[in-house]
Amino acid sequence: MKFFVDSANIEEIAELKNLGLADGVTTNPSLILKAGRNFQSIAKDICELIEGPVSLEVSSSSIDQMRAEAEKLRVISKNVVVKLPMTWDGLKVCRDLANSGIKVNMTLCFTANQAILAAKAGAEFVSPFVGRLDDTKIDGVGLIKEIRTIYDNYSFKTKILAASIRSLEHIKNCAITGAEAVTAPPAILKELVSHPLTDKGLEIFLSDWEKSNQKI
Repeated sequence: MKFFVDSANIEEIAELKNLGLADGVTTNPSLILKAGRNFQSIAKDICELIEGPVSLEVSSSSIDQMRAEAEKLRVISKNVVVKLPMTWDGLKVCRDLANSGIKVNMTLCFTANQAILAAKAGAEFVSPFVGRLDDTKIDGVGLIKEIRTIYDNYSFKTKILAASIRSLEHIKNCAITGAEAVTAPPAILKELVSHPLTDKGLEIFLSDWEKSNQKI
C-alpha cells in the first residue's frame, strides 16, 4: 500500500519522506489556507520534494474554469495529478484531460456508482471519503470493498486512493480491502508506530539493561 500525505506543510511532508512514508501528496483548498503561503510556491516546493503523484485541486466548478485551472496546474510539474470534483462537469473535464494524457484524481466520491463513472472517464485515481461516510453512519470501508470488487470484476485501471482517513483502523482496513493507497494527515501516519505494549516492553528492556551494569 502507498501512503500519500494529506498536507501542504513542507516540513511535515519532508519528515515523512525521509522515513519512506510519503509515496505522494494530496492537497486541497483547506490545506492551502492552513499553510498560509502562496499556492504556486507551495505546489512547486512539494513537487520538487516528492517524486510521486502530487494531487493539486481546482478551485472552481464550471467546465471552462476547471479546464483553464487544470492547464495551469499540470505545467507546475510532471508529477502533478489534477484533482477534480465528482460532478457531471468534473467527469467531462476528467475525460478531456485523460484523453490528453493528463492524470486526474476524482475527489469527493461517496458511492460505488460514482467510482464506476470515474473509472469510465479515465481517472488515474478515485478518492472515496471513508471518514465522512462514517460520520453519516454509513460504512466508509465498506465502500472501499465495493469499489475494489467492481474494479476487479471489470479490470478497471483506476486506483483507489482512500481519503478522509481518521484512524489507524481506517488505514489497516483499507489495506486489507485492497486500496492501492491511502491519503492521511501526518499525525495519523506517525501514529502507526505507536502501541502501549511496545512502550512497556522498551521500558522493561532498558531497566533490565541498566541493572546489568553493562555497556555495548
